[in-house]
Amino acid sequence: MKPRHHLYLDDELTEQLEALAAKPGSSKSAIVADALRAFLARRGARELDDLLKIRLDRINRQLGRIERDQQILLESLALFIRYQLTVTAPLPEADQAAARALGQERFQAFIDQVGRRLAGGRTLLNELLSRASAEEDNP
Repeated sequence: MKPRHHLYLDDELTEQLEALAAKPGSSKSAIVADALRAFLARRGARELDDLLKIRLDRINRQLGRIERDQQILLESLALFIRYQLTVTAPLPEADQAAARALGQERFQAFIDQVGRRLAGGRTLLNELLSRASAEEDNP
């Protein structure tokens, strides 16, 4: 058995409800029940959207920073490669072995420095961004 409810509707809404209920196969109870069900479903979805919106906004900002950092990194790398290829002359065949050994040593020093900076939480990107913001503040 379904519980009985007494509702009071204004005249305009009553007319619209009676017009809908006049169609074959529909009743006022079914129309009101469907409308209430749809309203409650939208309200629940809206509350869920509000909860997720905060998280999605935070993720969107994080992705924006990642994209910006990646663009800075790629542009820096491209400029460095172009510079290195432009200024470095090829070595004679006799000096290649010594150059490789020196290159390996310098590369290992580079990797060690990167590891130390990351472990300490200091990154060149943060330094560059700090410099840039300081220069914007003091033109």
